[in-house]
Amino acid sequence: MESGQQPVWRGLGLLGRSGGESPALGPAACERRLLWAASLLCVLLDLQLPGLLAAGQAEIENHLEMGRKLLAAGQLAEALSHYHSAVESDPKNYLTYYKRATIYLAMGKFKAALPDLSKAIELKPDFLSARLQRGNILLKQGNTQEAKQDFEAVLKSNPENTEAQNQLARVTELEFSMHESRTAFQGQNYVGAIGYLDRAIEISPWDPEAKELRSECYLYLGDYNKAILDLKPTTKLRNDNRAAFLKLSKLYYSLGDHEESLNQVRECLKLDQDDKDCFSHYKQVKKLAKQLESAEEFVKAQRYDDAIEKYKAAMKTEPTVEIYSTKAKGRICHCLSKNKQPQEAIDICTEAHQLDPRNVFILRDRAEAYILNEEFDKAVEDYQEAKEFDGENEELKEGLERAQKLLKQSKKRDYYKILGIRRA
Repeated sequence: MESGQQPVWRGLGLLGRSGGESPALGPAACERRLLWAASLLCVLLDLQLPGLLAAGQAEIENHLEMGRKLLAAGQLAEALSHYHSAVESDPKNYLTYYKRATIYLAMGKFKAALPDLSKAIELKPDFLSARLQRGNILLKQGNTQEAKQDFEAVLKSNPENTEAQNQLARVTELEFSMHESRTAFQGQNYVGAIGYLDRAIEISPWDPEAKELRSECYLYLGDYNKAILDLKPTTKLRNDNRAAFLKLSKLYYSLGDHEESLNQVRECLKLDQDDKDCFSHYKQVKKLAKQLESAEEFVKAQRYDDAIEKYKAAMKTEPTVEIYSTKAKGRICHCLSKNKQPQEAIDICTEAHQLDPRNVFILRDRAEAYILNEEFDKAVEDYQEAKEFDGENEELKEGLERAQKLLKQSKKRDYYKILGIRRA
C-alpha cells in the first residue's frame, strides 16, 4: 500500500486511527456502521461489474475466434487450447462444449468428445446437432440402445430430419448383423460370420466386440495375420485391455516374431506389472529372444561354434513351436557350412529344407556345403532351385555360376593326377 493511503475499513470508520478497533461504540452503532459499509461495497461492485463482465466476455469471444481460425488452418492442438480456455471461462455455455467436441472429433479423440456433447445436451436438451453427433459416436461404438435414444429424440423434435432417419435405420441393420454373426459363429460357420461382421464393422468401426469376434473367426480359419489386424485396435478401444495384449503377444510368438511378441507383452505389463499371465509369458519370450540375439551376434563375429550352442539352447527353450526349431536348424546349417564342416552341414540343412522348402538361404548354405564336399552337381541343383524362388538375387546367380564352373572343371580328366606328376 502506498504511503498516505488509508485501509478501506479505516476509511469507513470501522477501525481506529492506530489500526485497532474503533473507540467504544454501542452495539447499535456498530451494526449501523457495518450495514452502511456493506451498502457502500455493493455500490462499488455494481459500478465495476459491467466492466468486468464485458472484459470476461470479450476474452471468451477472443478464445472462440482464435480457436475458429486455428481450426480452419488445421492447427487442431492449438485450437483445442483456446477452446479449453473458453470452457473454463464460461462453463455454462453449451456452445463452447459443442465446439470443443468438434475439435476432439477432428483429432480422432471420440472418447473425449462424448462428455462435451453430453454436457452441451444437459445445458440445452433441445440442441439437435449435439444429439446427432452423440448418436453418431454411440453408433460407431456399437452402443445401439443409447444411439437409438438420441436419434429418436431428434425425430421427436424434427420428424423430417433425414440424417436421424438414416442413422436409425443403420442402428437396426447393426443389431441384425451382430445377431446373425453370433448365430453363425456358434454354428461354426466362420466364413458366414465374417460376412455379417464385415457390415457390422463398417457401421461401427469403434466397437471392440465386433473386431474381437471377427478376429476369433480368422483364428479358427487359420489366418493369424488377419486375426492380429482385427485384435490390435481393440487394445485402444477397451480400457486396460491386458487380455488383448497377451493374446497378440502369443499370436506373434506362434508366428515366429519373438521381437513383436515381446513388445506386446510389455504393453500388458505397463498396465499391471503384477499380471501373472503376462509376466509368465514375458519370461519365456525374453529368454528365447536373448538366446537368439546372442546367437546372431556370434554369427556376425564368426564365432560359429558359440552360435550353434546358442541355437541349440533356443530349441530347448521352445521345443513346441516348430517355427523356432526350423529357424534354429537353418542357422545351424549356415554356421556349419561356414565352419567347413560339410557333411554335418548337409545333414542339418537337409532337415531344415524339409521343414522350410522355399527358404533360399537354406538352399544356398546346403549348396555351399556340397561344394566343400565336392558334390558339385548337387550344389548346382540347390542353387537352381533357390533361383526359382528368388530369380533377382545376385548372390544366388553368382553362386550358381561358380557351382557350374566347378562342376565343369571336375568332369575334365586330370592327367597330371593320373600320371602322378605335379603341375608346373
